[in-house]
Amino acid sequence: MIQVLKKSLLIGVGSISVALGVLGIFLPLLPTTPFLLLAAFCYVRSSDRLYNWLMNHKQLNIYIKSFRKGEGIPLKAKIFSIAFIWITILFSAIVVPFLWVKIMLLTGATVYTVLVLKQKTLKETPDEIVASQPSEKDQTM
Repeated sequence: MIQVLKKSLLIGVGSISVALGVLGIFLPLLPTTPFLLLAAFCYVRSSDRLYNWLMNHKQLNIYIKSFRKGEGIPLKAKIFSIAFIWITILFSAIVVPFLWVKIMLLTGATVYTVLVLKQKTLKETPDEIVASQPSEKDQTM
């Protein structure tokens, strides 16, 4: 029963992350790469089919593969993901009345920020990489 609940929760979080990641492609204030990485993390632990779909998706896999190859995270994604995490964490820390929860939230945000900043910065954005790749039509000519 707990395994089914865990699997369902991971699929749900992964699917929401994919949706937010796709929105991030079009909305400049929403980071794409961190959401897609979270989705891959959730899917690899819950659904081989969804993980394979994400990793083989023509547009979305580029964000994940760039990160996994050590090429880094686009600067825009770094800035917005760090800003987004701090805005939400600071709001939560103001609202939550317990000091120990505030300390945990601020510690988590600090660790996240350090981890993101330690990653290389991708020179080209995944959108530019897609644009520079030859299309299937070009390859057949």
